[in-house]
Amino acid sequence: MKCLISVAILLFNVLGGLTLKAQTIWPENVQKIKSELDTLQRKQTSLQQSLEKAKLEFWKSELNTFGLPELAPNDELIQHSLMSLVYSEKHEQSIWVAHIISPDVKFGAVGRTNDFRPDPLVKTGTCNDRDYFIRDTLPDGTVKYDGFGFDRGHLAPSADFRWSASALSESYLFSNMSPQRPDFNRNSWAKLEDMVRSYAERNETPLLVVTGPLLRDGLPRVERAINKPSIPGFYYKLVVDRKNGKAVAFLMPNKLCEYPAESYAVSIDSIETLTGINFYHSLPETEQALLEIQKDAKPFMAPKELTDAKPLDPTILPKNHFNTVQAKLYSGKNERIEVCGTVVSTKLSSKGNVFLNLDKAFPNQIFTVSIFKDNLSNFSYAPHEELIGKTICVSGKVNDFNGTPSMSVENEQSIRWVDFAP
Repeated sequence: MKCLISVAILLFNVLGGLTLKAQTIWPENVQKIKSELDTLQRKQTSLQQSLEKAKLEFWKSELNTFGLPELAPNDELIQHSLMSLVYSEKHEQSIWVAHIISPDVKFGAVGRTNDFRPDPLVKTGTCNDRDYFIRDTLPDGTVKYDGFGFDRGHLAPSADFRWSASALSESYLFSNMSPQRPDFNRNSWAKLEDMVRSYAERNETPLLVVTGPLLRDGLPRVERAINKPSIPGFYYKLVVDRKNGKAVAFLMPNKLCEYPAESYAVSIDSIETLTGINFYHSLPETEQALLEIQKDAKPFMAPKELTDAKPLDPTILPKNHFNTVQAKLYSGKNERIEVCGTVVSTKLSSKGNVFLNLDKAFPNQIFTVSIFKDNLSNFSYAPHEELIGKTICVSGKVNDFNGTPSMSVENEQSIRWVDFAP
């Protein structure tokens, strides 16, 4: 009986659904509005595509007019939607890649495509996946990767193009890749890319960017690779903001960089000397001269990072004194040393403990001094108030606290104010 009741309920629901569908016949005025809305949506999609195409054409023109380095006699210019490059067959990677970061990047929502592929415009051919790893499909269908120890490192980062699906996809061409060590590509280099892109977003200004490896004879090769690309020892990135008259360059070693990204800032002139390339030769002479001597990264840093200080030059420190970057080398070694840096942020916690961050403010701190509540009576001043902005040396043992080197001090004799030049 229960079975018959269940079947009856099922038939009722099905027939009821069919009846409901049969009754959902919209009147003519509703059908007309729906049709107009569909037409409007198709029109909007078409206009968005046309707008993106028009913007790409405009920015490509701007890049060609102002952002391309001067070509050497044998250079062949390869141009894509929003990036241009010169490829080195000898080193199997680009000599440089020039692109524009559009203000539209602030509102872009296109995700990573990961469609790595050879660049069809490079006549001599480019690298491919087998220059970075071997991928085998096992009998059970699983895929096994045998990596060669290097990332397919973007020169022009894909996120800079996230407002255009076509331009972002082109950033995965192997002409835009270079063998980068994982701890460099995923950490130091990524932080630099974020800094530059964030500047464009905050200021809603276009940036002319040129990125490249330092290529020379005798570089080591990825020996297991098919095309054996050279392994650069250094990479550079040049950034020009014509709207605000700001520029800077960065030169970073192809390894985990211990210092903050801003510590690697140099002038565009210095990169031209290293590479022999005349980068922004199309700019008016006076503008070019003004931009290419700048080497201050602070204008490109986020407002909350402007109070940060450059770690002290270790060569100016006395014996047994170390800067905030070197401090981590002594973490957990139970060795008493002095760590020196500038107090850039402080905090008095709800529990009454004081924390001092040297050189980099929270939440990007690289060295923290802790003074617990019970020890504050050993200070004749309020450390979180008096020490802000001061350059100090702190004596004690370095320990790791949630990944950050830190030192706990018990009295004011453990802290000295100093006047080392930053």
